[in-house]
Amino acid sequence: MYTYDEHDRTFVAERVAQFRDQVSRRLAGELTEEQFKPLRLTNGLYLQLHAYMLRVAIPYGTLSSAQMRMLAHIARRYDRGYGHFTTRQNIQFNWIKLEDAADALDDLASVEMHALQTSGNCIRNTTADQWAGVAVDEIEDPRVWCEIIRQWSSLHPEFTFLPRKFKIAVTGSTHDRAAVRVHDIGLRLHRNEEGEVGFEVIVGGGLGRTPMIGKTIREFLPKRHLLSYLEAILRAYNLAGRRDNLYKARIKILVHEIGTEEMRRRVEAEWEAIRDGALELPAETIDAIAKHFAPPAYVPQPAVDLAVERLRLENATFARWLRTNVASHREPGYAIVNLSLKPEGAPPGDASAAQMEAVADLALAYSHDEIRVSHEQNLVLPHVKRADLPMLWRRLATIDLATPNLGLVSDIIACPGLDYCALANARSIPVAQQITRRFADLKRQHDIGELKIKISGCINACGHHHVGHIGILGVDKNGEEFYQITLGGDGTETTSLGRIIGPAVSADAIVDAIENLVETYLATRRPGERFVDTYRRLGDAPFKERLYAAA
Repeated sequence: MYTYDEHDRTFVAERVAQFRDQVSRRLAGELTEEQFKPLRLTNGLYLQLHAYMLRVAIPYGTLSSAQMRMLAHIARRYDRGYGHFTTRQNIQFNWIKLEDAADALDDLASVEMHALQTSGNCIRNTTADQWAGVAVDEIEDPRVWCEIIRQWSSLHPEFTFLPRKFKIAVTGSTHDRAAVRVHDIGLRLHRNEEGEVGFEVIVGGGLGRTPMIGKTIREFLPKRHLLSYLEAILRAYNLAGRRDNLYKARIKILVHEIGTEEMRRRVEAEWEAIRDGALELPAETIDAIAKHFAPPAYVPQPAVDLAVERLRLENATFARWLRTNVASHREPGYAIVNLSLKPEGAPPGDASAAQMEAVADLALAYSHDEIRVSHEQNLVLPHVKRADLPMLWRRLATIDLATPNLGLVSDIIACPGLDYCALANARSIPVAQQITRRFADLKRQHDIGELKIKISGCINACGHHHVGHIGILGVDKNGEEFYQITLGGDGTETTSLGRIIGPAVSADAIVDAIENLVETYLATRRPGERFVDTYRRLGDAPFKERLYAAA
């Protein structure tokens, strides 16, 4: 894991001190809310429906046990005993008092954490594959490059006030678990014909009001040129991005309006002027960062553990957990263990302070002191011996984190919605809770198979509904909550945006609607087909017919 150097520590401490003074002036009435707003947003503090919300950065989703314990402390000391993990590998605390905000940031700084650039029109937390460094299909660990991007982008003077917020994601695997094609910039590590590793550069993706899939503007970028090329993209966007219209300010709109070829031309022209300058990355700099992400000291293990296999045959619940929540590891005898934050009836992505502390203990005992946060609002222990799986499973069960539902119908992504967010039109959390209760039978969930349901409470799409196999969008109809349904979305390497299937359904009808869609799939699927595969083969017709006939 990356650890702060003296520059990092000084930088974060100075920013906390600066923010403490800004908060004091706001509380004393020396700053108006309008004056204070850009200052608090720079430090990750939002004003929500009921209270301030603090969004804490978890760079590329990697945490130590000490950092997880600090998040538990923040939840207990400054919030209401829990936190909400997000699709950008961050955590949000929804009940922060303004007078406590600087103290919370001070506590975070003590374990090398902060909330800088988690909001506002800047380069946000760069995200990566939650299985980075351990995935069997990985070409190279993307976290090395995320850290390089973090250091380059933190309070970059030229890009502190962009036309709109800006999100970058990096993947190093053939299977995209970072949704790189729906980011402002997506970076995919791959090998060229000569066997060299470099980046495919994808620009102009994004969800929200106008969802778009990013366009490739460079098939292969040598690694040493990464920062200069990113700088060229940001310069082109900063110069031409719309500042007169909030809804047309994202880079995706610029790419759409001028076209991919013109965007490529502008970026290449900017790059030509800076490519061989100070931003070129020397091999020794890359190597120095990479050392922070060296694999832990694995102890050789047998590839197959007989005790694990025995328990798998004897215990159906353990067998289901192995099938859904445990993934193959690049090191023989080890496994990637995914911790579901989606037990039946619970708000998706929430974890209590007690659960966070327990996960910190488990990371120390079983995962070389490392935890990951996933885009699906779950947690990961990335370095677990297969021989430890039975004991780990039992301990996870005692803290309600062993639900065997990763990737299944109850593993729902949901934004906070109208329960917390001032922008929302409808609630997201209660809908997710109702769906998980309807599909509580784990045997049935496993029979249905992979099905990604994603819920957003408004058009801003924080729940990524556009790339859900089933997407649910909350809308307001004359003061009543309704839900628009999209089908066929996908955030992986086969990226697609869901299509609206028909008129929105009422809050009372939404769970029955999902049931009807699932039953249509079960009645028409071919062997081995996932929900999204069946939809792609058949299109809207059978799903639409059953959904609205039932209505």
